[in-house]
Amino acid sequence: MTDPTSPARQPTGIDPRGPRFGALITAIVLLVVIFLALVGASGAALVVLAGQTVVFAWGTFAGVARHPYGLLYRSLVRPRLGPPAELEDPAPPTFAQGVGLAVALTGVVLGLAGVPLGVPIAAAAAFVAAFLNAVFDYCLGCQLYLLLVRARILGRTPSSA
Repeated sequence: MTDPTSPARQPTGIDPRGPRFGALITAIVLLVVIFLALVGASGAALVVLAGQTVVFAWGTFAGVARHPYGLLYRSLVRPRLGPPAELEDPAPPTFAQGVGLAVALTGVVLGLAGVPLGVPIAAAAAFVAAFLNAVFDYCLGCQLYLLLVRARILGRTPSSA
C-alpha cells in the first residue's frame, strides 16, 4: 500500500484556469451568435449556437477534463503558466456545462421551431454566465451545483465530500 503523502501520489482535480479560458471562448462564440441574430443572419446564428451546444454536450458528458476548450488550454496556454495555486473539483464546472447545454439547446429548439427571438435570448443568457466566469471568476452553474448539493438535491461525489 502506498503512502498517501508520498510525492508519487497524483493530486486530483482540474486547473481552475482551464474552465475560465473555456468560458472566454464560449463568451466570444455567444457574442457572435447574438451579433448574427441581430443583423438578420438568423440561420447562421442558429448554426453557430448549435455548434456551441455540441461543445456544451461534450463538456457535460465527457467532463471538463476532456472538453475541447480545455484541450486547447492544456496544449496552448497551460505550458506558458506556472502551476495552479490549487486544483478544483471538476463536478461543479461539469454541472455548469450541463446548464449551458440546457440553455443553448432551448435556443436551438426555439430557433428550429421558428421563434425568432429564441436564439439571441438563449445566447444572451448563456453569454452572461460565460462572461461572469471568464472575467470575474464567478461561475453561476457552479454556484447552482453547490446550492443543489447543500439542499441535498444532488449527492456529493467522493471528490467533493
